[in-house]
Amino acid sequence: MIYKEYPIRAEGSAEDARMTTYLISYSEAMKIQKRPLIIICPGGGYRYVSEREGEMIAFQWNALGYHAVVLKYSVNPALYPTALLELAEVMKMVKEHSAEWYVDTERILVEGSSAGGHLAASYGMFWKKPFLSEKIGIASEELRPAGMILHYPVITSGEYAHRDSFHMLLGEKYEELKEEMSLENQVNKDVPPTFIWHTNEDKSVPAENSLLLALAMRRHNVPVELHLYAKGGHGLALADERTMCADGSGTEKECTSWVALADMWMREVVFR
Repeated sequence: MIYKEYPIRAEGSAEDARMTTYLISYSEAMKIQKRPLIIICPGGGYRYVSEREGEMIAFQWNALGYHAVVLKYSVNPALYPTALLELAEVMKMVKEHSAEWYVDTERILVEGSSAGGHLAASYGMFWKKPFLSEKIGIASEELRPAGMILHYPVITSGEYAHRDSFHMLLGEKYEELKEEMSLENQVNKDVPPTFIWHTNEDKSVPAENSLLLALAMRRHNVPVELHLYAKGGHGLALADERTMCADGSGTEKECTSWVALADMWMREVVFR
């Protein structure tokens, strides 16, 4: 295991912005050499970065044979597009170290929970925007993710919005940018295949966020797989005791299946 922290710096970054690697060690004894990698963006409403939705999910992917990195991105008072630029910097860094880390550069995905889902989805929508490649100093095509995995994501700034996330992300530019950052309106042909899961009982970020995104992807012929679980609140992470909240909440047995479903989706849809 290569466990190491790297500072991440972009315009407006906080001092503690960093990437932590969870990389499976290379071994000549194993047939697999280069492995897929998942960039994890925990949630936190753009107020903080949730520890429950980072390391333990990375370990789960390691157990299934994937490399993982966790991005502790900058949150308020840092505003858009700082976190997006940081995510692009992570993609650049992973590509630069791909030979050393034995990363399959054609199989790098972005993953996010809640507001981190908004960040990951923003990257999936905007990776080809000229401002990103210009700021990061890398060709747009090098920023392309192979897919997205979104857990109960913040998507819309409309009727079903988690408005606090948008206020924390946009600050004084809320009115100016809220429509642009309502991601169901930003789906395009260059958005990568996407796996989404949500719960019908989510009171914080209504399931309509995921439904609106999935419908928009269908209209643009973007491959999308959506799982809407009947039970479970917001912020479930792995949905079992490993990521249970301090008060004992945050588990739902039915929802634990998302890991196996996402693994199957990657192998059957993204990597085929």
